[in-house]
Amino acid sequence: MDSPAATSSSGGAPAEPPAAGAAADGAGGVIPATPTAGMKSARWVEPEILAELEAELEGPELAHAFARDYAALWDQRFSRLTAAVQDQDRVAALDAIISVRIASAMVGGIRLAIFAQALEDCVRGSDFGKAHQLLASLAEHGVRTISELRATCIQKNS
Repeated sequence: MDSPAATSSSGGAPAEPPAAGAAADGAGGVIPATPTAGMKSARWVEPEILAELEAELEGPELAHAFARDYAALWDQRFSRLTAAVQDQDRVAALDAIISVRIASAMVGGIRLAIFAQALEDCVRGSDFGKAHQLLASLAEHGVRTISELRATCIQKNS
């Protein structure tokens, strides 16, 4: 089995993401990445969701700190996931991908969260070959989500 080009999602040439607004479903199909999948310029981060988190936490300070921590931990989470998939460690892979999926959804990275769900489905089905193939696209989704989060939330509120 070939290894991915890089274990860090922020290094090397970016992978080609699935068609705009879509992600592989783990069974060879395509799932829409957002409810606005047909729109021309779908966002990587949904600001309305981050605003909901701000409201739940009774102010923007904790929400923005969570977003900063999320961005800072992306490479670590992705590396942990990559290692678990390469080792075909189902428990560790599920732990890592669930962390990515839930944290991404909380900061408004719905496209990344949906793609992470497709990867989670592969791992749950013990299809590590397909999971390994999806890592490069997950990395690209992660890089784009972090980049947009930094541009729209983190830098504005630092």
